[in-house]
Amino acid sequence: MDAQLTEFDCRIRGKLRMSGIKSTNPVAVGDEVEFELEESKETGVIKNILPRKNYIIRKSINLSKRSHILAANIDHVYLMVTLVAPQTTTGFIDRFLVTAEAYHIPVTILFNKVDLYAEEDLAVLESFMAIYQSAGYRCLTISAKQEDSVDFLRKEIDGHKVMFGGHSGVGKSTLINTLDSKLDLRTGAISMANLSGQHTTTFAEMFRLSTGGFIIDTPGIRAFGLIDFDKKELSHYFPEMRELIEACKFNDCQHINEPQCAIKAAVEDGLIAGERYFNYCQMHEDDDEENYRKDIYK
Repeated sequence: MDAQLTEFDCRIRGKLRMSGIKSTNPVAVGDEVEFELEESKETGVIKNILPRKNYIIRKSINLSKRSHILAANIDHVYLMVTLVAPQTTTGFIDRFLVTAEAYHIPVTILFNKVDLYAEEDLAVLESFMAIYQSAGYRCLTISAKQEDSVDFLRKEIDGHKVMFGGHSGVGKSTLINTLDSKLDLRTGAISMANLSGQHTTTFAEMFRLSTGGFIIDTPGIRAFGLIDFDKKELSHYFPEMRELIEACKFNDCQHINEPQCAIKAAVEDGLIAGERYFNYCQMHEDDDEENYRKDIYK
């Protein structure tokens, strides 16, 4: 993309770290910053974080009152999903999508490892894709190890900054290696004890593809906790619900118990997937800070 790109190792100035930012990471991968070089001219000190156009944020696992920014200034997110080894639930997918919708980040859902699916898995795959295609999301099937399956991504990523997200073990690092073998990211095996992925990426990192563009590889996300959301606006982050909100009888309809609700009627008529509505209700009614962890088991 830019052969003249120069890299500098930088540290955070102390007062920047203590400026009241509630995130566990004041500077996130993808941030644009102002920095000044130290005397060595090889390292720098970050003076200022420029305004972010968007970011993907989640509730911190260990510090529930704080947030963790996975990546910032993203042009597109590729959410990688697997239905076996490991299994991705609709609860996890929907929480991720809601966060992306809140910051107007387009998402493509990549269903990976389809070459490993048995016949019954393919039936589940078809139902999953139908749920999210009907909600307006682009859904594609890939096999991350097969170059001809993912070659289209090189053209899509060229000139852009994109993020790969998903559980550990869904194949994010494998996909990046297929797109650019020079990167040679470490990949891990699946634990046969619980068919979950082993963490191989421990922190978010941005890579420049030789064919152009940047990929932000994020650590495997086991659970995705929403933060800083007004539940009264939650339905606005479900595209298929957003289209029907004005048809509800009450302007402040929350689509739970209210009469003459256009969204509940659409669910009954099969126009909105029952799984999506169930997850909406879970997010809307969930007051327990830790209940989001249940998404990995639904």
